[in-house]
Amino acid sequence: MRTVPSILHIDMDAFYAAVEQRHKPSLRGKPVVVGGVGLRGVVSTASYEARVFGIGSAMPTAVARRRCPNAAYLFPRFGAYHEVSQVVMALLRELSPLVEPQSLDEAFVDLAAIPDGGPETAEEVVAIARLISAQVKERTGLTASVGAGTSKLVAKVASDSNKPVGCVVVPAGAEQQWLDPLPVRKLWGVGPATADRLSRLGASTVAELRALSESELVALLGNAWGGQLYRLSRGVDEREVSSERETKSVSVEDTYPHDLMDRPEIRAALTELAERVVRRLKESGHTGRTVTVKARGHDFTTVTRSETLAGPTDDARLLIPAALRLVDGATEAATGQIHGIRLLGVGISGLAEYAQGDLIAELEGVELERAELEQLELEQGERELAEQEARSAGVVKGGAAVEIDPEVRAAPDEAVAVRTPLGRPAVTQFGPVPVAPESRRWLAGQDVRHADLGPGWVQGAGLGRVTVRFEGPDTPPGRISTLSVDDPALEPVDSAQVARGALAGRGGSDESNIAD
Repeated sequence: MRTVPSILHIDMDAFYAAVEQRHKPSLRGKPVVVGGVGLRGVVSTASYEARVFGIGSAMPTAVARRRCPNAAYLFPRFGAYHEVSQVVMALLRELSPLVEPQSLDEAFVDLAAIPDGGPETAEEVVAIARLISAQVKERTGLTASVGAGTSKLVAKVASDSNKPVGCVVVPAGAEQQWLDPLPVRKLWGVGPATADRLSRLGASTVAELRALSESELVALLGNAWGGQLYRLSRGVDEREVSSERETKSVSVEDTYPHDLMDRPEIRAALTELAERVVRRLKESGHTGRTVTVKARGHDFTTVTRSETLAGPTDDARLLIPAALRLVDGATEAATGQIHGIRLLGVGISGLAEYAQGDLIAELEGVELERAELEQLELEQGERELAEQEARSAGVVKGGAAVEIDPEVRAAPDEAVAVRTPLGRPAVTQFGPVPVAPESRRWLAGQDVRHADLGPGWVQGAGLGRVTVRFEGPDTPPGRISTLSVDDPALEPVDSAQVARGALAGRGGSDESNIAD
């Protein structure tokens, strides 16, 4: 048992939304919601100005829009978030060699591992926590909350207890007294469903939860989770901070603005997801052995299918066909009652840092699969092109004109009109892909540059037009212009490049500055 609260948990405040406000001056002090912007999207992060309206993570975007219709609804820009995260993690590693990132916006730090000796009192921990918070603000322009305790559990709960810009240090020996008044939802892993079941037993606070016996919790929640919750309610968490946190899987999924209805459309969307997963796998330096496909039907029936290859690989020629072999069965099972797929996902697990197996043997039959896919894509592409041309000409479909959804601010089928560099139809829920000018899809929040008007970001697009606010991280709020979607002077910009420029202005991306 530690005698000093030397485990820190650093949690960036409303991270995605805060980065958007940092890079978009006109949004500072205003409600911002980041996530899927369509009617089927889900909120990833909401700024504190948006949270006043009751908007929170995992809420359907449609509900958020009803609560705050005037908020800025933006697609995530993961390239920008990753760049800022790198600066924060580097700052933490300057302090201690034991840093365990939990995600892009949070990490544990073990102060006891500081080479020259860790803090010896809670007061010293408070000073270090406040210094970290100040340095994060200085280098990124963003705020972070810091919690500290003798365990990971206490540190994490503490960092969330006084947001934003919080600094809470729980002294050794005071853990139980501090935890007892808190709602059970504050404990790690307790979600709404578990909290509701506990409340039926009269346990709404940690103190009330502690009054339950381990056998009662095991009977309610099972051996593993019931026993763990029994220990957590007593502040018992023996996990150490580890800088070698193992990556267990790489996955990606998209919820589509309209149901995917036929096999070519589903397989094309699945291929785009699989390509993204393979890219992430290669970037992480891992190989994978087990491919998993997830399909969710119109009525929310969710089905997963998995296939394990002979050995770990990062070769798209093996992984993508495996995903395609799984998707037909998964979609058939997910659409047994009602036709239409609303969500697809692809994951690769069984990760290793090496590849093995006979590639030539594994590739037998892949060319036949590829030829079939290309034919399906060709047919799908020709059908989409014909439909788009019909819309442009004002053709009426099914006895009624094609409508434009004012909330989505894009043609209903526009999502499947995007083309990847490989020529496949793609539905990209969370970020732009490089596409030819004639088939561009501009996403809300996307970074752009105009040859005459300069840098800016997309506010919305539809009916052949795109609205852009021309401003940058270090400019005053900018002017708005409406342009043609195929304006040759308008080009997409990598969000990571925008983030690097903003960080350089604060010294956040200058390695020599960090070392100082």
